[in-house]
Amino acid sequence: MSNLRTTALTHWLESKFSTQKIDLLPLTGDAGFRRYFRFTYQNESYIAVDAPVALSNNQAFLTVQQILQDVGVNVPTIMQADLKLGFLCLSDFGDLVLADKLSQANMNQYYAKAIVELNKMLTCATASVENLPLYDEKFIFTELEIFNEWLLEKHLGIYLSADEKVVLKRCFDELVSAIVEQPKTFMHRDYHSRNIMQLKNDELGIIDFQDAVNGPVIYDLVSLLRDCYVRWPNNLIAPLIEHYRLQVQNYFPSETITKEKWQYWFDLTGLQRHIKASGIFARLYHRDNKAGYLGDIPLTLSYIQDVSAQYDKLSFLHELVSKRVIPALTK
Repeated sequence: MSNLRTTALTHWLESKFSTQKIDLLPLTGDAGFRRYFRFTYQNESYIAVDAPVALSNNQAFLTVQQILQDVGVNVPTIMQADLKLGFLCLSDFGDLVLADKLSQANMNQYYAKAIVELNKMLTCATASVENLPLYDEKFIFTELEIFNEWLLEKHLGIYLSADEKVVLKRCFDELVSAIVEQPKTFMHRDYHSRNIMQLKNDELGIIDFQDAVNGPVIYDLVSLLRDCYVRWPNNLIAPLIEHYRLQVQNYFPSETITKEKWQYWFDLTGLQRHIKASGIFARLYHRDNKAGYLGDIPLTLSYIQDVSAQYDKLSFLHELVSKRVIPALTK
């Protein structure tokens, strides 16, 4: 099927660019079902995307691209799109992701730039953001269930008793409460160093934004600074956390966002994200035959272990991960 799709994509591009021959170079895919290719036309490089309609929300990609472009976020230009076929042609941001540039010496500089982009996202038109899916309690609990189903049960063979599920649900309630009480804004939902491109002009380009929602203001900052793929010492990220708090406080003047409340939101929103991510990494292996993400599970669990230890109401979550999940993973 993929070969037929590739041929169809090639013919579609040739019709759009009025040329007889386009050669597609396959690129490494992402965690979803989209496939990416690079091609050159008249000495310009472009990205072709095969995004099957049944598996991809292509309208959301177009909608969110426009929302971000309108506030000056550097996103790929949509050169051509066919929603019925599930084909896209985008401008090419190159191959250098921010993850490949980061070091302890330069992370502050690059993350400060990435936070400038978050500041722009705060200004997205309210009407546009309110039309995005709402990241509400039901949405959040659905994500948390991925942990139980795919990491605990499917991957590790850990089955909680009915009583244990009740106690874990109480921990999850704490996380959800901390998330839904936050001011809502545009939320990229996967804002991390592998989805931020380093461009030739030393600017940052933002990709993989099609799953954006109307959600909690701190979520994207957590995605960035408590990255599922790289961990930074707390003393390096603390000034960045505070810097963004001041920006958000200015944007929501009617809210009283103390440093303590901000840190609480940061910690518990991060826990929810890492719980979800650990389950998704297991699901990618078992359901989608993508083993490459299994190596990222230990880091997500280390975040959960360390942060949950700081909150008494999350003691069951801490013990579950420390005494059962991590030992089972390392067997």
